[in-house]
Amino acid sequence: MATIKDIAREAGVSAATVSRVLNNDLSLAVSEETRSRVFAVAGQLGYKPSRVRQLKRENELGSKTVSLLLWCSAEEERDDPYYGSIRRGVELRCEELGIRLGQTLRGHSTPAPLRPTGDGLIVVGGSFQPGELAKLHPDTSTTVLVDHYSERTEYDSVRTHFRQAVDQALGHLLELGHREIAFIGGGSGEERRRHHYTRIMQSQGCYDPALIRTGSWTSADGYRMMSELLAGVKRPTACFAASDPLAVGALRALHDHGIQVPAGMAVVGFDDIEMAAYVQPPLTTVRAYPEQMGKAAVQLLAERFEGREAPSHSMIGTKLIVRETSGGTAD
Repeated sequence: MATIKDIAREAGVSAATVSRVLNNDLSLAVSEETRSRVFAVAGQLGYKPSRVRQLKRENELGSKTVSLLLWCSAEEERDDPYYGSIRRGVELRCEELGIRLGQTLRGHSTPAPLRPTGDGLIVVGGSFQPGELAKLHPDTSTTVLVDHYSERTEYDSVRTHFRQAVDQALGHLLELGHREIAFIGGGSGEERRRHHYTRIMQSQGCYDPALIRTGSWTSADGYRMMSELLAGVKRPTACFAASDPLAVGALRALHDHGIQVPAGMAVVGFDDIEMAAYVQPPLTTVRAYPEQMGKAAVQLLAERFEGREAPSHSMIGTKLIVRETSGGTAD
């Protein structure tokens, strides 16, 4: 069996250097060419090949840098923790794999002025015209789209299973006997939730566009939209809010208008942010897993760095969390 001295002799370096390279000592000041040569010789001589492969993988991933583009403002991230949780997942998985996280950029309208750098790019949210993504990062194989719902099959992607989420939310309300179910959403980025809301309500024969309101993702707009619904000709008996911050604003509006929840109106949110369990009454919501989405995006990039050729698409599931605002019973 080959020894460290055998590897050192073949690679033309000291035994101490071989030992530190194979143990992934990042404080060792040697060139990437020397590191690669030591791993290559170790593999050729059959020196603990499984460990060598693992260390070689760690060494290769440790040389990669990833940029992150968040298609939301700092204020939007503050108001809705969904995107912040995706970013945290990206950061955690990069740290676990030894991948360097470089630039974190934000965009709102056109991506043209942005200049991400690095070996890979993770894009969270946003809507792009053909060719715009290529301007950001020409290599489609190392660009991952997160929470992006156009059919860009040439890119790796990670999505929340919105069909499942809306089925869970509306299925719960329909089972409780509600038919006049309103929808409040945040405009840009909530199209999939509204699409599935429309699909389900039409299938039940109770779709009414007068019960749909859209605005921004803030609790203030949740308050405004619920107030508009309460002032309308047809008052809903339940409401599905496309995010928990919207639901929190809606609950405040119901309180201020003297409407008891859930007796006067049932409310279901989406995300299961930390606050959801502590509002009064506690919020029934659909739990998403945005941190897992961020981790999955980094994992897809790591697989690309290691040679995967075919695009891969991950769908992250959701879970209905029944609390008091719907009037249902938890499983």
